[in-house]
Amino acid sequence: MKKTLGILALILATAVPVTIASLPVPAAFALDAEENTTIAVYEKANKAVVSIRTQGGVGAGAIVDNRGIIVTNNHVVQGNRVVQVNTSTGRSYSGRVLDVDRRNDLALVQIQPQEKLPAIRLAKMSAKVGQRVYAIGNPFGLDHTLTVGTLSRIAPNGDLQTDAALNPGNSGGPLLNSKGELLGINKAILSPSGGSSGIGFATSIAPVQRLLAGIPDRAGGNNSIAANSPVLRQPQKRPTLGITIEAQSLTILDVQPGSVAERSGLHPGDRLLRVNNYPLNSPELLQQALEERQPLVLTVMRNQQIGLIRVSL
Repeated sequence: MKKTLGILALILATAVPVTIASLPVPAAFALDAEENTTIAVYEKANKAVVSIRTQGGVGAGAIVDNRGIIVTNNHVVQGNRVVQVNTSTGRSYSGRVLDVDRRNDLALVQIQPQEKLPAIRLAKMSAKVGQRVYAIGNPFGLDHTLTVGTLSRIAPNGDLQTDAALNPGNSGGPLLNSKGELLGINKAILSPSGGSSGIGFATSIAPVQRLLAGIPDRAGGNNSIAANSPVLRQPQKRPTLGITIEAQSLTILDVQPGSVAERSGLHPGDRLLRVNNYPLNSPELLQQALEERQPLVLTVMRNQQIGLIRVSL
């Protein structure tokens, strides 16, 4: 018995100590590459996602300039000049609605922070069908919820379709690529029930850039938008066709000599029906289309016949 105890004591005395930290992590508990990417995207972008509250409900927004410029949906802020903005730190700000793009359901909101805020970079690479996408928002008031999916389709007008789960409260939140960069702003779902059905939509980055381009650089220097957006951030003169129209019927009353309208072949008496195949119901919709500064196709009725006229600004 004494001999056995002596052998046991020798074994214990000569054993090499092994710390738990040095042991390999079992494969069953390790995160795979996809999970690590998802975590990295969330940790990078989440601090720049805000909740926006109005009397009409709760939406989300993405800080794109560290001095307090936020992109969201027009329908989130609709009818309000001032909204409540809550950041990821719990701070609450009064946000001023700077500008809206009703056609693309976009709005810009500005808050006045005392310090620089985290901001989401705008994607430089074009979106591709099949790529992984990440949505952060406040579905049903559950702040900073992450969902993951695939970019399912890019519509002819540039809208992004995804199967990432979107629900009420995701509106205005960012749709991100695997680098945590902004691909678009989530805005709608296709669902008979009103809940997520795997078909959600986001406005692509191009209209976001055009809306941001209208903001003068308040500090007179570089900022996160100027550094990451290919457009110039200068106030621009509003584009015009050079026509006078009757507001109700959208019939052209006068065409200015040498104007875009005259060069394009528009005549007094023409009735404007559609722009880029979208129904044209008001002069404001026409002006919104012009402010995108892209070639237009107008559907026109002339002498009881309907035709198309291409307009280059």
